[in-house]
Amino acid sequence: MASSRPEGRKAGDGTGGTPTGRRLTAESRERQIVEGAIAYFAEVGLDGHTRELARRLGITQPLLFRYFPTKAALIERIYQEVYLRRWKPDWEETVRDTALPCLERFRRFEIDYQRTIDDYAWLRIFVSAGLKGFDLPSRYLGMVRERIFAPLLADMRAESHLPDPQAQPLAAEEFELLFGIHGALVYVGLRSRVYGMDGTADRDAVRAAMLDAALPGLLATHRRVVTRARPSEPGGG
Repeated sequence: MASSRPEGRKAGDGTGGTPTGRRLTAESRERQIVEGAIAYFAEVGLDGHTRELARRLGITQPLLFRYFPTKAALIERIYQEVYLRRWKPDWEETVRDTALPCLERFRRFEIDYQRTIDDYAWLRIFVSAGLKGFDLPSRYLGMVRERIFAPLLADMRAESHLPDPQAQPLAAEEFELLFGIHGALVYVGLRSRVYGMDGTADRDAVRAAMLDAALPGLLATHRRVVTRARPSEPGGG
C-alpha cells in the first residue's frame, strides 16, 4: 500500500532539503516557500497559519509576506502549482477523439486523470479547500465540467442519435452521471491519502475494474436521462 504521506518527507517539511541558514536567490526562496506551503497545508489544512508555516521554513513571517503579501495570494499560487500545472491538454484531445467510441474516450481520460491526481497534496488540499469554503474545488471542477464532460456528453448524444446541445441544452442530470463515476474513482485515492485506510497498491487496476462495472450501462442510462429532459412538442397534449 502507498503511504498516505510522501516517503522521505517529514510532516510539515516543505524545504526539499534546502538549507535555510544561507542566503538564497529570490527564485530559490520563492520555490522554498511554495514547496513548504504545499507540504504544510496538505498536512494541516488550509486553515493553517502563515506564522507557523514561516517557523517551519526557518524564515520570518515578514519575509514570507515579501513574496506572498497575503495568505490568499499564497493559496492561489498553490492552486497554480498543484492543480493547473498538472492539467494535461491531452485529456481534452482524448475526449474529442472521434476515432474512438465515447466510452473508450471516457475510460482513457479517467485512468490517466486519476493516476495524475492520486497524490498526497493534491487530494488533501482539495478536500480542505472545500471544507473551509475556498473556491479552488469549484473552479477546478468547472474546468472538468466544461473542458471534459461537456464535449463528451455532446458526442454521447450524437452516438445515440439524440438532439445536440444547441437544440436541447445539456441537463444537470447528464453531468451528474459522469461526475458520479468520476467521484467514485477519486475516492479510491481518498481512502489512502485522506482517511489513511489500507487498500491495494495497484489502484489503477481497481479503477479499471470499477470502469468495467460502470460503463456498459452508461449510454443507455444517458439516453433515458436525455429523453426525460426533452421538451414536449408544441400541441402534443
